[in-house]
Amino acid sequence: MRESLPQPWLDVLIVGAGISGIGAAYYLQKSNPHKTYAILEAREHSGGTWALFKYPGIRSDSDLHTFGFAFKAWTEDKAIADAPSILNYLRNTANEYGISAHIRYQHKVIAANWHSDGAYWQVTVQQGDGTRQTLYCRWLFCAGGYYNYEQGFRPHFSGEQDFAGQLIHPQHWPDDLDYQGKKVVVIGSGATAVTLVPAMAKEAAHVTMLQRTPTYILPVPAEDKIANLLRAILPADWAYALTRRKNIAKQRYLWRFCIRFPNLAKRLIRWVNRKSLPAGYEVDKHFTPPYNPWDQRLCAVPDGDLYEAINTARADIVTDQIERITANGILLKSGQHLDADIIVTATGLNILPFGGIQLSVNNQPVVLKNTVAFRGMMLSDVPNFAFAVGYTNASWTLKVDLLSQHFCRILQYMDEHDYAVYLAKVSDPAMPTRPLLDFDAGYIKRALDELPRQGPARPWVMSMDYFEDVKILKKDAVTDPELHFYPLTTNKGQAA
Repeated sequence: MRESLPQPWLDVLIVGAGISGIGAAYYLQKSNPHKTYAILEAREHSGGTWALFKYPGIRSDSDLHTFGFAFKAWTEDKAIADAPSILNYLRNTANEYGISAHIRYQHKVIAANWHSDGAYWQVTVQQGDGTRQTLYCRWLFCAGGYYNYEQGFRPHFSGEQDFAGQLIHPQHWPDDLDYQGKKVVVIGSGATAVTLVPAMAKEAAHVTMLQRTPTYILPVPAEDKIANLLRAILPADWAYALTRRKNIAKQRYLWRFCIRFPNLAKRLIRWVNRKSLPAGYEVDKHFTPPYNPWDQRLCAVPDGDLYEAINTARADIVTDQIERITANGILLKSGQHLDADIIVTATGLNILPFGGIQLSVNNQPVVLKNTVAFRGMMLSDVPNFAFAVGYTNASWTLKVDLLSQHFCRILQYMDEHDYAVYLAKVSDPAMPTRPLLDFDAGYIKRALDELPRQGPARPWVMSMDYFEDVKILKKDAVTDPELHFYPLTTNKGQAA
């Protein structure tokens, strides 16, 4: 059968050599060792986010016992790890399991067109030298996350052309930036800003975090003492498995508590913040957002490093709005002026669904906002396509692990029944839909019109419940009335 297909041919093309792509490759070669595959990586290096961002202090905001892979133990003492440690872990994993040999660097997927006649994807790839190549595959798995790796979100500020210092976005951090002894203002209140402020405060003269609205912030221990104790008395794999279960449960119960008892959660978070900050500090102004916990993601500060920077007066927080940038700082609407030698615009990221790949089915472009996500991993009316998007309320990798395993189970089922095509179809054309992610973060809200939708109930919901997903994605049957399978001979791979 394969001899008659276009060449060069692969069974599966995985897009992205970050944590999602490496995880997907592991499960694919373990569960479906006869399948040929390649990982296409647009950049020169593997590691995704952890190879891209270079700003001071960059780290995970989830513990590595859950952010790491289920199959590869995290054995370092720090559970909240920095980017170099995570990158080393990812690349060691890829080398250990022979995944590195399947990665093709500087291969950016530009477009992919599904051919019903033959049931395959025709994939257009731009290589590092600008030339284009065409590859063919039966299945396309997009594991590149949803961020735009080329450009972060950067609003224009009035007067910024007058600033005499350096204006920097964290996504494009200069390797040679010298901030020792300088006054720094970090604009933003999310995970990037919360990471940058204490890291830069160690060398800068002073760092100010300028925020329009606060974010919920909680201290977490950088080291998991129970995990380290278990690793000292048990084999590494056993210790890792037990720690992983403990931390999954802890994440889940914290999220559920906040959702079920938002007012109590607010009071507890406020109490923790007030206890960690100087006496008389304006906690309500600078640490109490106008929304409920987990409407946006909580920010973790390892060992309370942000509080420490504030307590030692090396950093402070200002909650206000920008009037304009001046030659030597920022004028606020309140009339206050913040002096600055360096301004860091930690203003967020941009969403780029599926890395900007132009998907088509039989030469008809796929309009993402007209599709619905099936089990959080497929698109309605798009055959043999899967994608990996992690949790917003827990470690990203927990969901990616489950989706990758489910994808492999589907391929096994198709082999067993001699199917070549799967296709998710909404049976009720009147089914109501809603935004793909029930998340109030700015980068999500800015991109809602560019994203697929989700439905009111399974299998069309973008689940954020790990324990339910374990049952559905790992244990329940892969079949569903809304998921259709076809043998190659029926030639029904088209969206209909």
